Amino acid sequence: MNATSRPEDAAVAPGRIVLLTTSHRVAPGLLSWPAWQALHAADRVLCADGAHPQLPYLREAGIAVDEGAPTAEELVAACSGGRTVVVVATGEGEPALTDGLARLAGSGRVSMPDLELLPASYDLPGARLLDLVQVMDRIRLECPWSSQQTHKGLAKYGIEEAYELVEAIEDGDRDELREELGDVLLQVVFHSRIAEEDPEAPFSIDDVAGGIVAKLIHRHPHVFGDETATTPEEVKEHWLRTKAIEKRRESVTDGIPLGQPGLALASKLASRVRTAGLDVPLPTGEGIGYELLALAARAEAQGVDPEAALRVAARTYRDAVRAAEGLSS
Repeated sequence: MNATSRPEDAAVAPGRIVLLTTSHRVAPGLLSWPAWQALHAADRVLCADGAHPQLPYLREAGIAVDEGAPTAEELVAACSGGRTVVVVATGEGEPALTDGLARLAGSGRVSMPDLELLPASYDLPGARLLDLVQVMDRIRLECPWSSQQTHKGLAKYGIEEAYELVEAIEDGDRDELREELGDVLLQVVFHSRIAEEDPEAPFSIDDVAGGIVAKLIHRHPHVFGDETATTPEEVKEHWLRTKAIEKRRESVTDGIPLGQPGLALASKLASRVRTAGLDVPLPTGEGIGYELLALAARAEAQGVDPEAALRVAARTYRDAVRAAEGLSS
């Protein structure tokens, strides 16, 4: 106590309210050190949700938690005499309480305690993917349409969403790009959820993610290992070489899906041949198909995606048609 303070000042000290927020995407009990300090130092800890996932861990750590939802006035009164009250926020963040405290502070009728928002745990990058998995689980169980879907039945949507993603990229529309990426991601999660139910060879989204993580690490030894790669071409060569060993492929053409659009197929074949250093002349023959094959190979050699180039030209043609019709593009 300093020289100018009076004994009665301690009785009227406003106290402190700490609103402790946590992420449901982080395992309960994994709180920050400032959060644990605030909890242990508090005169009282409150939580309106008796089923809050943090409560068992707080009590195991010796922290007494009172279950209740006080009003703003009651909470301010609980802080009288310089007391500190920690409120463990529910998933909604206690909006009724915070709104009440704001109204009380604006009224000027009472001496308000210090207010502090203390995040006790933070979402890691990618944490919202857990929400997507949980939502997909519920939809698969409760939605009459989603619960009946199969891999084959959804296949066409995967193709459609991929094309819509490409269109968003080519249009340069950032909002559309974000939405279409979400639609493509949904296809991955949906198929993974269906795969969990297979009676003979089930797998989950964790298996899918684990597989691609292992693949990326193995095919990037210049990042995760001792090898070096200084150019994109060296990276691509190593990727294809490693992939051929993994897949035990006998030909550079193995693994190229023949069902993809023709220009993309021709370009992919030309890319594989060029990357492998093979000298295989293009076949000659009559008809537009051989001409298109030659054009696709030439585009690939120049670093041009023939499918994308054709789409640009087709859009220009579409705009010309709409202009001739008197329509805006």
